[in-house]
Amino acid sequence: MEMSQHHHSDSLLNVMNADRRRKPYSNPSSSSHSSKASLIMAFISCLAWLYVAGRLWQDAGNRALLSNLLQKSSRNLPRVVTVEDKLMDLGCKEIGRKIVEAEMDLTLAKSQGYLRHNSSSSDRRLLAVIGAYTGFGSRLNRKRFRASWMPRGDDLKKLEERGVVLRFVIGRSPNRGDSLDRNIDNENLKTKDFLILDSHEEAGEELSKKVKFFFSAAVERWNADFYVKVDDDINIDINGLIEILKSHQDRHGAYLGCMKSGAVVSDEGKPWYEPDWWKFGDDKSYFRHAAGSIIILSKSLAHYVNVNSASLKSYTHDDISVGSWIMGLDASYVDDDRLCCSSFRQEKVCSRA
Repeated sequence: MEMSQHHHSDSLLNVMNADRRRKPYSNPSSSSHSSKASLIMAFISCLAWLYVAGRLWQDAGNRALLSNLLQKSSRNLPRVVTVEDKLMDLGCKEIGRKIVEAEMDLTLAKSQGYLRHNSSSSDRRLLAVIGAYTGFGSRLNRKRFRASWMPRGDDLKKLEERGVVLRFVIGRSPNRGDSLDRNIDNENLKTKDFLILDSHEEAGEELSKKVKFFFSAAVERWNADFYVKVDDDINIDINGLIEILKSHQDRHGAYLGCMKSGAVVSDEGKPWYEPDWWKFGDDKSYFRHAAGSIIILSKSLAHYVNVNSASLKSYTHDDISVGSWIMGLDASYVDDDRLCCSSFRQEKVCSRA
């Protein structure tokens, strides 16, 4: 009987174990927690998406607003901001006015010879710098001048010791560095009596501008009481010229020469034609000026030409050009007929070569 019951119990246990293997264990509480976590994650994801979308929309709106503001501002801004605008913004208009006044005073001081334009200018005070015009084809004339009135070698140095510098004045070839320039450079190496104007082109149509370059270059290189331009077709009595210059050494703003005026030639094609003839009035007459053979400017006048050379008008003839520059200044005109080279007077310092 007991064995029968024991066998029955074992059978019952086997049936229960087999049933457990067929039906896996599941916890209802665990399934509920998993569903809640999924819902929470989905909700958070939704909130994150809405936040990102909102920021993107806000940034786009800000960019559009900034773009509109920049466009409106750019329409109101001037295309070029001037120095005056900057001074106004900085509240420095009064300083700007003082700067302008200082620049005007500086220009006036330069024109009167109180300031040296170039620090390389000689500190030694000279009586005069004489520039004798010459050209590329005038080598024979230069030889003749050196053999007559123009000192050479040691004699040229002795003349400088007396306070007078004498140089042939020439510009550069239109074809810079060609054989014309090289020939002048080689000649100058031997004679050392040239003032070469690197800024001037030695051409017929540029001749009237040469005098401006000469005065400017001479002022920057030498410190003298007078600056003298002479043509290449005259002979000079150096000692006589020195006496004339010394007699006017204390005169301020001296403009010396053989003074004349004369009719303005308005017919194109005729000799001495002046394209700007209409500027000289109905009677077409030139103002008083030193004739072209010799033009002498005192230190202050030569400095004025140097400082203002960029804005000075050059006419067809260099003597007319210089006369027009001096006419508006407080200058002392000295008409000395000893400087009239075409005169038949015995007492003169120049004559036609």
